[in-house]
Amino acid sequence: MFFTGNTDRSILHLDLDTFFVSVERLRNSRLIGKPVIIGGLSDRSVVSSCSYEARKFGVSSAMPVRMARIMCPDAIIIRGDMEAYSNYSNMVTDIIAEKSPLYEKSSIDEHYVDITGMDRFYGCYKWSHELRQNIIKETGLPISIGLSINKTVSKIATGEAKPNGEIEVGKEKVLPFLDPLSIVKIPMIGQKTYHVLRSMGISTIYTLRNIPAEMLEKLMGKNGIEVWKRANGIDSTPVISYSEQKSIGTEHTFEKDTTDVARLNQILVSMVEKIAYDLRKQEKLASCVTVKIRYSNFDTHTLQKRIPYTSFDHVITDIAKELFAKLYQRRMLIRLIGVRLSHLVRGVQQLDMFDDTPEKVSLYMAMDRIRRRFGKDAVRRAAGVMTSSEREEKEIKRLEYAANEQKMMEERLRGYMMYGFGH
Repeated sequence: MFFTGNTDRSILHLDLDTFFVSVERLRNSRLIGKPVIIGGLSDRSVVSSCSYEARKFGVSSAMPVRMARIMCPDAIIIRGDMEAYSNYSNMVTDIIAEKSPLYEKSSIDEHYVDITGMDRFYGCYKWSHELRQNIIKETGLPISIGLSINKTVSKIATGEAKPNGEIEVGKEKVLPFLDPLSIVKIPMIGQKTYHVLRSMGISTIYTLRNIPAEMLEKLMGKNGIEVWKRANGIDSTPVISYSEQKSIGTEHTFEKDTTDVARLNQILVSMVEKIAYDLRKQEKLASCVTVKIRYSNFDTHTLQKRIPYTSFDHVITDIAKELFAKLYQRRMLIRLIGVRLSHLVRGVQQLDMFDDTPEKVSLYMAMDRIRRRFGKDAVRRAAGVMTSSEREEKEIKRLEYAANEQKMMEERLRGYMMYGFGH
């Protein structure tokens, strides 16, 4: 088995260092040099981010705050401010967008830029260095960069450049750069895969890439091939334009146009619930909500609002209801209602754990487990569920519609027979 990859690309990876902590230090300089933990304030909350000073004590993301307190008693624990983090993230994105030919926002604190061909005019590394310096100057945030032939190698390079550094890995240096590193440095290798490989005596990327790809495929399925390719510095994944990243949404067209605001809000809640679940399932966050309505005369209106990154339906629902209330001013019959989430980035919802409501987080996790097992509609919020009388009314309308369709077909058939088309 033989694989090749495009080695003529120049892909830049940018990663804001301890992003949440860095934002808090901009707002309060007394936090500089001290162990800082970002998360909820209760013992049952989890660590969302922590400074390098806290990491020296063994503190890490997703660790219970109670445990972090024991490991680092002098740590300063701060409730996160997602709105502030979103604003700084967008500030960095705006700087990159102004300078870059093609960029992808892969998470709240990470970007990829495809600068292939720029070396003909300016020099890729010089351009990357100046972009990094510009971000530091404009935002005050520390940021590390890695420049290489593809996303995988540039991301690994950024990890080696931290904190607040920069590394270029040319195509002839890719394998010498990767070989001595731990297999855990490969982005797609999680804890489970890591332990499987370590149990086989595989600890470095050099050892991993010298294992036959077929063997890894038998062991890990299709993922085995992908792991082998990345260990060999092969990754053809394109940089996806931020503006082209997929949104997620749904629409509902009514069988009979309506002005029933209570019912409209009910359907809106139900739609938000479903797309927010899809968002969490894809491990993505959204920062823009759009609501759409179409009147009976086919006039269509939309309204959108930027929000702090989230995937929680109770947050999105409030925004969607707010937008709908602003949109629906004419009190005409509504034919269609829709909701869409956009400006998507990769990330799991540890971000709202700042709220000090572990019960709420646990509830979401439990609801999603039930949905994964029994289907999307297995568990619903009361606000988005039809009453028995509403379900009965809907079923009656469905049966009436089917009966009318049958009657029309019969009349049409009789007409055909009358004019001789049936022979």
